[in-house]
Amino acid sequence: MSAPKNLRISHGPPPFKWSHLWEPAIVNPVNLKSYTIPIFNVWDPYARAFHLSWLGFFVAFLSWFAFPPLIPDAIKSDLHLTNAQVGNSNIIALAATLVLRVIAGPFVDKYGPRKVMAFLLILGAVPSGLAGTAHNAPTLYALRFFIGVLGATFVPCEAWTSAFFDKNCVGLANALVGGWDGLLNHLYSRGGATFAIMTTLFQSLTARGLSSHVAWRASFAIVPVPILLFVAGLIFLLGQDHPAGRWSERHNLPATTIALQQENGHHNANYGLDPKTYTKGAEAAIVSIEQVKEEDLVFVRSVVDVAINEAPTLKATLVMIREPLTWLPALAYLTTFGVELSIDGQMANVLFTLFQKKRAGFTQTTAGYYTSIFGFLNIVTRPFGGFLGDAIYRYYGTKGKKAWTLASGFVMGVALLAGGLYLEERQSSNDAQLNVLMAIFSVSAVFSEFGNGANFSLVPHCNPYSNGVMSGIVGSFGNLGGIMFALVFRFVPQVGKSFWIMGVISMAINVILIPIPVPKL
Repeated sequence: MSAPKNLRISHGPPPFKWSHLWEPAIVNPVNLKSYTIPIFNVWDPYARAFHLSWLGFFVAFLSWFAFPPLIPDAIKSDLHLTNAQVGNSNIIALAATLVLRVIAGPFVDKYGPRKVMAFLLILGAVPSGLAGTAHNAPTLYALRFFIGVLGATFVPCEAWTSAFFDKNCVGLANALVGGWDGLLNHLYSRGGATFAIMTTLFQSLTARGLSSHVAWRASFAIVPVPILLFVAGLIFLLGQDHPAGRWSERHNLPATTIALQQENGHHNANYGLDPKTYTKGAEAAIVSIEQVKEEDLVFVRSVVDVAINEAPTLKATLVMIREPLTWLPALAYLTTFGVELSIDGQMANVLFTLFQKKRAGFTQTTAGYYTSIFGFLNIVTRPFGGFLGDAIYRYYGTKGKKAWTLASGFVMGVALLAGGLYLEERQSSNDAQLNVLMAIFSVSAVFSEFGNGANFSLVPHCNPYSNGVMSGIVGSFGNLGGIMFALVFRFVPQVGKSFWIMGVISMAINVILIPIPVPKL
């Protein structure tokens, strides 16, 4: 198969132009991935894949994070929950997503990100509709666990953009779809779209005469369920599985021909390909050696250029698990995204405790507004992390992406260490300064979000034939980091000590990862 005639082809990434944002995608003829991100051209299949990926992940939050905004005013008193039970329900929700992201990865590689995204939204709508049946802590735990399936939408979200955008811009594409959702929704505890929608609806229903007992239950049926089903329908109707068409046709590319040539020894170029990765699907693809042109081969320099998601086998999975390259982005993401979750979840309470008596009018809401600053940084920081990863790659290859990812995590850890020691020193005398704390923890937040964007610029280079599995593993480790650091706060009563412990852990992990080798390109 050659590239469709209506595509704009370029043998190599073109120089950036602002018009690339609205003109049709400019495509690599070897793998049909786009060199540009035409975010304002909704008629373009590449733009639709981009927008549907972040939209699916975004609406998943409407149910996945719908409980925390309603717990303080309604659910906690209605179900007679203790603070420990509320904390347990939050940890269970994160744990469920951790498990389900790992499970979603292989399905993405086998069936494609579009189908998996839509299926997860439909599957998550079922327990969302049953949220009103909760009547005690155990039933709340069960519902939040099954609603946690929606957190797995992160995996097809990242894998979808990885399938449609080439290595010169995949970091920015992945960071944008993750960063926009981070901006809108990772502030669920003290702000953000989910917080605003669910609390406003709850207050509206109670103002209309519904009891708190009924209003919070009705809120789930009114907002998350229909929206989840509607967006799933949009994904089925408007989305495209792969640049080649259907997911089953993903091998019908010049990239497959090149990969098979490498396997058969027709070319001496070293792409770092392993013949064991090729499946019967690739061998049966409708490709022709004559369709591969010399100008195409010039720009084929790494396995990423020709890699196509393969349905995972047990043997291949075991090999991947033993590969250090698998754990490089996973452990790095454990630190950066884990810290982001911790700051979003803990900082408002920390600030409220420290300053409620020192500053007139400093309420829980005020503390929430200060904390929301860290989340709003996502509009710039996570995309910039991915963009800089792509830019560094052009000069230093994959080693440059790795260095940027680990450096971000390490600097974040240093800032956490500094903030924790400052708090520990000033807590006894109760003279911590709000501006100093915000400055120090803003540095940690900025570099954690830089690291998140940089990480998913690196992921496509790690086991590129199993991008879905890799996205699942890395995404799940982010949640594992959130759980791990939440437990640090749970069992270390001194807040300052909790922060510097997080900092030391983050610094140590990112230093330990330095020796792990990565592909040259």
